[in-house]
Amino acid sequence: MQALKPITKPTKQRKMLFQAPDHIRYRFFGAPLSPQLMKSHKVKAIPVRNGDTVRIMRGDHKGFEGKITRVDRRKYRIYVEGLTREKVDGTAVFVHVHPSKVMITNLNLDDKWRKKILERKKTTVEKAEIAPEEPLKPVIETKPEITEEKPKVTEKPKEKKPRTAKRKTAKPAAAKTEKEKTEKEEEKPKKPRTKRKSTKKSEGGA
Repeated sequence: MQALKPITKPTKQRKMLFQAPDHIRYRFFGAPLSPQLMKSHKVKAIPVRNGDTVRIMRGDHKGFEGKITRVDRRKYRIYVEGLTREKVDGTAVFVHVHPSKVMITNLNLDDKWRKKILERKKTTVEKAEIAPEEPLKPVIETKPEITEEKPKVTEKPKEKKPRTAKRKTAKPAAAKTEKEKTEKEEEKPKKPRTKRKSTKKSEGGA
């Protein structure tokens, strides 16, 4: 059977109710069984059908008992035999009742499929009752282990060595680079400087 999703918005709830397919509308006709039927069939509720005898439990017609003559799935109402009212012109009309207001006092078991449904529900309830409960595991109390405390061994304080001043030594890599530079400079011969030619402007030149 198709599962119904939980809906919280009232507009969507009304829409789901009035546009529900027939196999889901059938579920909204569920009514509780009487205590005697509940003991014999071990079922709490079942959808009502034609031929079931019901007792009205709420409303203006509380306490009235009779057979169901008609089930209107479009309007979600049932009609009980003998439950009528008179119109102004004197004609009698059946009074419709919501299925949630009635209790089933006698079941119509002419349908073999309905018998199978009741048997299936009964077996599931019996299995749940007969199923052995899991035995409780015994609680074993564990005593805390007593450990003998060992005497603490006191260590002798370490003698501090006097600090000695560290000599600063130059990095060997830097020293090598300075030596290489001086050797290269000595190897290169110095070129004599060339005198610049002085360009004297001719006095009173054109």
